Amino acid sequence: MEAVTVSPKYQVVIPRKVREALKITPGLKIQVIAYDNRIELIPVREISQMRGFLAGMDTSLDREADRL
Repeated sequence: MEAVTVSPKYQVVIPRKVREALKITPGLKIQVIAYDNRIELIPVREISQMRGFLAGMDTSLDREADRL
């Protein structure tokens, strides 16, 4: 985990390790969400880049009787 400083213009710099791990490039849009007293930054990706991101998800869970 890395700490960042908020500038007088309320800007922050995303650390290099995080940018590289998430493949964040200049011009990429990022969704900002306030959630449970924290800020979450979520990169907005093209739908074509999302293909297969759920591969390997465990779908064996208990379902309610009225659900298939």
